[in-house]
Amino acid sequence: QVQLEESGGGLVQAGGSLRLSCVASGRTFSSYSMGWFRQAPGKEREFVAAITLSAGITNYANAVTGRFTISRDNAKNTVYLQMNSLEPEDTAIYYCAHSEVMSRGPLAYTAWGQGTQVTVSS
Repeated sequence: QVQLEESGGGLVQAGGSLRLSCVASGRTFSSYSMGWFRQAPGKEREFVAAITLSAGITNYANAVTGRFTISRDNAKNTVYLQMNSLEPEDTAIYYCAHSEVMSRGPLAYTAWGQGTQVTVSS
């Protein structure tokens, strides 16, 4: 079983930056893509960004394009989400997840982390 653990969340003022990390451990089969999702209170879980682990092809939600950057360090089994120019609307619990295909849909992901809280104040 693949285990994922996020870290790096916290409280930041609008315009600030945070860097989230997701470390994968345990057994993995056809590791192909990692993604970040977020969920705010009263809202549905939404796609943020994804990356293929081989070629590093990325995909971003419109709301974060130009502000967030997803990257990976395969040697460290770690995926990062660099978040710049944060806005109060970015406040949510952020989850990392693993999928065998590149996808924006949460059903494609078979392993999830516990989530890390990101709060952006005005």
